[in-house]
Amino acid sequence: MEELIISAEHEEKNYWTDLWNYRELLYFLAWRDILVRYKQTTVGVAWAFIRPIITISIGTLIARKVAGLGQGAVPTVLLVGAGTLVWQLFATSFSEAGNSLVSNANLISKIYFPRLLVPASTLAVGFVDFTISLLILVVLMLWYHYLPDFRILTLPLFILLALTASLGAGLWLAALTVKYRDFRFIVPFIVQIGLFLSPVWYTSDKFQGVWRVVYSLNPVVGAIDGFRWAIFHGSYPIFWPGLILSIATSLFLLTTAIIYFRKTEKLFVDMI
Repeated sequence: MEELIISAEHEEKNYWTDLWNYRELLYFLAWRDILVRYKQTTVGVAWAFIRPIITISIGTLIARKVAGLGQGAVPTVLLVGAGTLVWQLFATSFSEAGNSLVSNANLISKIYFPRLLVPASTLAVGFVDFTISLLILVVLMLWYHYLPDFRILTLPLFILLALTASLGAGLWLAALTVKYRDFRFIVPFIVQIGLFLSPVWYTSDKFQGVWRVVYSLNPVVGAIDGFRWAIFHGSYPIFWPGLILSIATSLFLLTTAIIYFRKTEKLFVDMI
């Protein structure tokens, strides 16, 4: 009778194969997170509507009174609404991924599976929230008689860009949080500061020249700009060099995050 011994060398050699073989666990973790998200709240799915409605309302007021974003080619509330949805997709996915390893400490310490599945599965929560909240933007666009054109077909690419950036940042945070638990308290601060450093309540053309290029190092900038460009049939211009830079930054962030995550993964059981 043959025996299968799972050692550190075995895990390292078969890691990426195991990642595919354990894909059902990814679905299970994602579905579990979605159920917990809505079952343990008083208003359930309605929370996915309440939060963006409040944020869009406050953001529209700030955009008009403080940022000076007036009624241009695209109504202010639509610009703010689009920016808010993309930002919340990033922020929710980033936060959930960053805290995922600590939240699943019991599971990680008991059985072997590629730990990368844990933060990756949390993206489902942010995406479901985003999909539900997207109905708000649809209603607003119908109200203002603002229908998209063929550019709407590119929308999944910009959603993917936001998810890529959130997974990269989330993997970094997840790995660091296992070793340094204080990082858990940094998440709300990062989300709060990131809201003001991203063109959610204003447009990225507030920055010009080299400053706009530097500003585009924030990967969320390209995701928000691209999202607005896709649904507002070109009325909202896109800064293509900035978009390319945002894509490059997202891929760099994800690549380095995976490298660091894999480097520290074998120590998670001892530190968690």
